[in-house]
Amino acid sequence: MTVAVVQFGGSNCDRDAIAALSHLGADAELVWHDDGLADGAGVDTPAALDGIVLPGGFSYGDYLRAGAIAAQAPILEEVQTAVDAGVPTLGVCNGAQVGAESGLIPGAFTTNASARFQCEHVHLRVERSDTPWTNAYDAGEVIEVPIAHAEGRFVADDTTADRLDADGRVLFRYCEPDGAVTDAANPNGSRDNVAGVLGETDNVAVMMPHPERASLPDIGGADGQGVLRAFA
Repeated sequence: MTVAVVQFGGSNCDRDAIAALSHLGADAELVWHDDGLADGAGVDTPAALDGIVLPGGFSYGDYLRAGAIAAQAPILEEVQTAVDAGVPTLGVCNGAQVGAESGLIPGAFTTNASARFQCEHVHLRVERSDTPWTNAYDAGEVIEVPIAHAEGRFVADDTTADRLDADGRVLFRYCEPDGAVTDAANPNGSRDNVAGVLGETDNVAVMMPHPERASLPDIGGADGQGVLRAFA
């Protein structure tokens, strides 16, 4: 499977994603944004890809808003074409911010409630088990993965939040080790403890925690592998 990992100036989790995907057997290709999605990955069209990852980091130094400048890059038009064709597409951390800024998912990510950068392990409750990103888990299962962000607080207006809940588009919520969703378990103040959401279709998702950093058992556990198995 050919999975394009899109690299912007300031990306710093791109090679982490490559390593994790390769460990799971995917053919992961690093694609510099200016090269274009198809040409950079060596395929005929974006729709020919088997997957796309928008990785974490600090694209363009997080100027204006995190992900706002990268979201204007022409390669995002190719990403949208691939999404419309059903290509599995995942945004992680800064990639989640790019996904929100470019309209791949509703809502936005803004400054943590603590107003500081937070790097720690968190627990996530799997809300659904019938998506490409969660079918390796059971609904209600709790996994442990790391976060590393300063602008990871998910925000949405009441109408959007209600629609996400009604449509079952929340993938993960921050929780206690026993699965209880509490304010204390919410590391950044995200609305309704949301840690990951789906786009309009199940093939596109974003999440602030880093599954690629919890996919190599020797260096941090393997709880995140299930998310990346959508590409394997």
